[in-house]
Amino acid sequence: MQIEEKEAVQVEELEQIAKQVRRDVVRMVHGCQSGHPGGSLGCTDFLVALYFRIMNHNKEFSMDAVGEDLFFLSNGHISPVWYSVLARAGYFDVSELKTFRKLNSRLQGHPTTHEGLPGVRIASGSLGQGLSVAIGAALSKKLNGDNSLVFTLHGDGELQEGQIWEAAMFAPHHKVDNLISTIDVNGQQIDGPTDKVMSLGNLRAKWEAFGWDVLEMNGNNFEDVIRGLELAKSRAFQGKPIMILMQTNMGHGVDFMMGSHKWHGVAPNDAQLEQALAQLTCNMQDY
Repeated sequence: MQIEEKEAVQVEELEQIAKQVRRDVVRMVHGCQSGHPGGSLGCTDFLVALYFRIMNHNKEFSMDAVGEDLFFLSNGHISPVWYSVLARAGYFDVSELKTFRKLNSRLQGHPTTHEGLPGVRIASGSLGQGLSVAIGAALSKKLNGDNSLVFTLHGDGELQEGQIWEAAMFAPHHKVDNLISTIDVNGQQIDGPTDKVMSLGNLRAKWEAFGWDVLEMNGNNFEDVIRGLELAKSRAFQGKPIMILMQTNMGHGVDFMMGSHKWHGVAPNDAQLEQALAQLTCNMQDY
């Protein structure tokens, strides 16, 4: 009973952090009138769970990350949520979030490395490349005798890129079983629903056919996110890379943004910002 109560408190804390991260996201995108709020809001719970509960990582940032788990954001356009989670996890001061997409900011619209932002190891946003990089990092850890894990996040629209499928063949063939990848299956991309732009078909069947261990979870439910990620960790190092198909709702947490591709890359106006913030009350402080 005590264990259950402790876990319930942890989930409540994660939910509060997620609300604050969502507040950060809409304020950041509004502040520069540019950015991608829809996917950021949809993936908030996943990234909060990953950094605040699941992943073994160190806010004293090192590019080598010896003995640490790694995370690579392949769909780099959802940088607002990643920046917020990194800041709230202590990688840099939360006040820096107000510089998002501003001139000379380290918080570019797509993550880059030359600014030296803690937590960012590769430039991303050119879709389709993150899985290949993650495979390389995972193989490096194996060669170095480092039994840590490598995590990645991808968009479902990103799967229309050919390089993804080259990497999908490579990882099972080379038994890259310290890799846990996740696809944000929200069914939306910048030009419309994925089924209309270019249907992805049966994703579970596809990844299983390539030789991956495939799991599924609800990305907007903390209990299910934690269950899914813990299950993935328990099935690592068993000869197969792991792919999690994560169902999310684009714009989750802000009712007028939810489920619409129109909020893939559009900033809220002043009235919409206030409406969104009114739906995201929490016990934390804004930057």
